[in-house]
Amino acid sequence: MKIEVLLTKTHFFSMMINELFSNPLILWYEQNKRDLPWRTTTDPYYIWLSEIILQQTRVAQGQSYYEDFVNSYPSVHDLAQAEEEEVLRKWQGLGYYSRARNLHFTAKYISEELNGVFPDTYDNIVKLKGVGEYTAAAIASFSFNEDVAVLDGNVYRVLSRYFGEKADISASKSKKFFQKLAQEALPQGQADIYNQAIMEFGALHCKPQNPYCALCPVQTSCYAFDKGEQENFPVKTKKIKIKKRYFHYVILEQEGKFYLNKRVKKGIWQNLYDFFLVEHKKELNTEELMKELIQEQVPIANAKVVKQGEQYKHVLSHQHIFAQFWHIQLENTNFNKQGLELFSYKEVEELPKPILIANHFSEFFEE
Repeated sequence: MKIEVLLTKTHFFSMMINELFSNPLILWYEQNKRDLPWRTTTDPYYIWLSEIILQQTRVAQGQSYYEDFVNSYPSVHDLAQAEEEEVLRKWQGLGYYSRARNLHFTAKYISEELNGVFPDTYDNIVKLKGVGEYTAAAIASFSFNEDVAVLDGNVYRVLSRYFGEKADISASKSKKFFQKLAQEALPQGQADIYNQAIMEFGALHCKPQNPYCALCPVQTSCYAFDKGEQENFPVKTKKIKIKKRYFHYVILEQEGKFYLNKRVKKGIWQNLYDFFLVEHKKELNTEELMKELIQEQVPIANAKVVKQGEQYKHVLSHQHIFAQFWHIQLENTNFNKQGLELFSYKEVEELPKPILIANHFSEFFEE
């Protein structure tokens, strides 16, 4: 299929693509869509919440977070008035905490600067902090039915397979082409349902592995199915370089309280709390760790190592963290290291923390 030629003949392309591609996808969606709470509303606040939560998050995991946020903050004003630490605590487990910080910042902006009125066009929505092109297109189409196409991983896969487009999706110039193709495939006046349909189709039917081609509603005109090349699409040559990091967490306890540090520097866990951390280029045994603590001026001369945990692997998109915990009880001391504060066990549980801290702190103290 000569896509480059078709894109120059918009009317012909639109008629053909609606009949062969767009309309069958919409029909498939109406018959197979999942019953999800954010699909029962056009309120841009709720759509925005769902889209931010579902970034880098599976629907099965994100749904409970969405429902919690809606119940806790039924309006953008409620979210704006919440403390950031409270929002981060509710976000715990979703990762990519900058999403939560941007969510809170933008809620305050909409509440205070826009009087609680959410922008109603793509061009204005995309200007909001934490809202990219995909999210803006989703909100604009789902809430206001604006004729703007979404382009995410599912859409790339469906379009590249159907049209046999082998452009490398990791290249910036390819994104422009696919965005134009997605826009041309969008049936005018049906952006709300079509965008939902193509993403749902990619998530449930035209999957990365083992797609359901035998029951595909568009198989008769699909390039990848015709050529038997489903696994070759989309083309993506750029590989993510994975960084290995070794985190040695020391749970320093003194008189029943624990030292924690609030991470104020920019990073993946900004404004979250964690324990005293020794990051090293390799895994350390207890003796090596103690030497590091002495260098950090931690008073361990009469300290007691209560427990040493097993190393475990925490996987992030661009890095693998190999983490290990030690529980050390300090003698009554005037230990005072910048950034560290003492908290009770209950307070530690309530503080916003990276999920690896939250999970392993409670597990560490279970008998």
